[in-house]
Amino acid sequence: MAEVIQKKLQSELEKYQQLQKDVSKSMSARQKLEAQLTENNIVKEELTLLDIQNTVYKLIGPVLVKQDLDEAKATVSKRLEYINGEIQRYETLLKEMERKSEQHREVLSSLQQEYQRAQGQAVGKA
Repeated sequence: MAEVIQKKLQSELEKYQQLQKDVSKSMSARQKLEAQLTENNIVKEELTLLDIQNTVYKLIGPVLVKQDLDEAKATVSKRLEYINGEIQRYETLLKEMERKSEQHREVLSSLQQEYQRAQGQAVGKA
């Protein structure tokens, strides 16, 4: 009896550990998005300080290419929309993972208690 519970416990623990790794990866990706958001907000602020006489360049590979100011502003705005959308997606994903993680913790707790009872019964029989 205790061996069966121990196998279930081990299996559930592996699932929980994998979920924690996924949470960690998602949090890391979200942090990168936050950094990109900050950077792009700074670029947007800088672009608002410019007027038509200023020249804007876009880095494409190793080359700087001249770009229209309105086009640059539109590109940055679209990039900000995309990044905000991705951040929202990761927040939703992380909430779902946290919910699953809590469920795994509850299952692990009950399995541990069940395993301890089974061990206690085995000791009582011996």
